[in-house]
Amino acid sequence: MSFLRPLGSSNLNVSALGLGSVKFGRNTGVKYPDSFTIPDDRAVLNLLIQSQELGINFIDTAPAYGNSEERIGALLPKRQDWIISTKVGEEFVNGESLFDFSTKQTQLSVERSLKRLNTDYLDIVLIHSDGQDKKILLESSCLETLRKLQESGLIRAIGMSTKTIAGGMLAVDLLDIVMLTYNLEQQDQEVVDYAQQHNKGILVKKGLMSGHVKKSGKELVSESMALIFSQAAIGSMIVGTINPEHLAQNVKIAKSLLQESIK
Repeated sequence: MSFLRPLGSSNLNVSALGLGSVKFGRNTGVKYPDSFTIPDDRAVLNLLIQSQELGINFIDTAPAYGNSEERIGALLPKRQDWIISTKVGEEFVNGESLFDFSTKQTQLSVERSLKRLNTDYLDIVLIHSDGQDKKILLESSCLETLRKLQESGLIRAIGMSTKTIAGGMLAVDLLDIVMLTYNLEQQDQEVVDYAQQHNKGILVKKGLMSGHVKKSGKELVSESMALIFSQAAIGSMIVGTINPEHLAQNVKIAKSLLQESIK
């Protein structure tokens, strides 16, 4: 049973569980059920090593996640073995989100992410939506700028972290990858189906409802993952954890479900 799944026609194969890294660099203005302390470098390194040993090859970050990018760039073992996803469009400054989808800021953000992540290419760059998905795609110069950067070889695949069904559908039309919400309370099913029809990559965010499912117990975690992995088109479910036990448990549940699905 392979833990890697194809991400549409992007030529990227990602682990069914991806590691979310918000908690590597930011613990304010987040929607997790419990407060937490940002881990030190040794804890982050151990988590990255553990992730790789468990078969995870995909890590998701963003400029809006505090100093998450810098820490990944400094600590990530064997960069060539990982698929790194980062974002453009959102910054988190002095406790609030600021959005800018201009050519200048998009270019600057990508160049800065390359430097912070200590790499000469980015596997995936997602537009970090402010909720106005369609407006960003159709009226800003963000997409055009990302396409040029992709053509230059700095980015392998481009996509959008969407917040609306209409935006998700348009993202499928225009981009390689769509990140969407899929959990026990909200399933962007229309977008999943449309992306599958067009062989576009699908990433799931908020699969465990920002940790609220985890707090409710292991059974609900299994139920959530079973729902998500029942969708063959979904490439990876991103789970943000800094707890080694939770990480191991999540992977165990995911592998068990995937094994059941091929029997």
